[in-house]
Amino acid sequence: MNYKNAFDLNGKVAIITGASKGIGESMARFFAAHGAKVVISSRKQEVLDEVAESIRKESNAEVLPIAAHAGDMAQLQNLLDQTIEKFGGVDILVNNAATNPVFGPSLDCDGDAFDKIMAVNVKAPFEFSKMVYTSMKSRGGGSIINVSSVAALTPDPGLGMYSVSKASLNMLTKVLAKEWGTDGIRVNTICPGLIKTKFSQALWQNEDIMKRFTKHMPISRIGTVDEIGALALYLASDASSFTTGAVFTADGGMTI
Repeated sequence: MNYKNAFDLNGKVAIITGASKGIGESMARFFAAHGAKVVISSRKQEVLDEVAESIRKESNAEVLPIAAHAGDMAQLQNLLDQTIEKFGGVDILVNNAATNPVFGPSLDCDGDAFDKIMAVNVKAPFEFSKMVYTSMKSRGGGSIINVSSVAALTPDPGLGMYSVSKASLNMLTKVLAKEWGTDGIRVNTICPGLIKTKFSQALWQNEDIMKRFTKHMPISRIGTVDEIGALALYLASDASSFTTGAVFTADGGMTI
């Protein structure tokens, strides 16, 4: 291995869903800084355009912003088609987009909310991974990174069906890793703990919840998006070439 260039992504094309802010945006900045051509996606084009321009100025990288709803298969297909038209293929896919419309007891989660959670958090990564499969295989392989949660490992009050969806995503990771490994496609999962993002705002702004989360953590604070982005860089690069089907926790020791 070339130790100096172990994390080099030059010549690689990455798609990141849910990339207009938070963890997804951090991953895009890490990938671009290490040479990748980056396609960022979320629902709002104007926000994506601003993030893309910021990354270009920061890294002098090629960044393509494409609006797409992760729960809409036609929009995901269009996202892939535009990526291939612009850059020729896909080497890295990050399934980061997620939703959790219900925070509270599972009894408060009706069928519509359950369907939405599963559609965005499980079905979308499954279908989008299948969409990019042919391109990745034709390019000699690639890396798929699913963004899960420590809620997938142990249920927390208020996150019942979200936990179920992320546990399903962890198993999807293992299934695809086992089936696609011979095609050179690696599939791994990151399970962040409590990270300071807008998505988790209801948790870290609640003083009682914060005390419960951090009381027994070896690293007694919440994490930053860049601490997850750095882990994604490892999984996207050749530094992790022997790593597939793995579930990485980055949680300050919360699950110990």
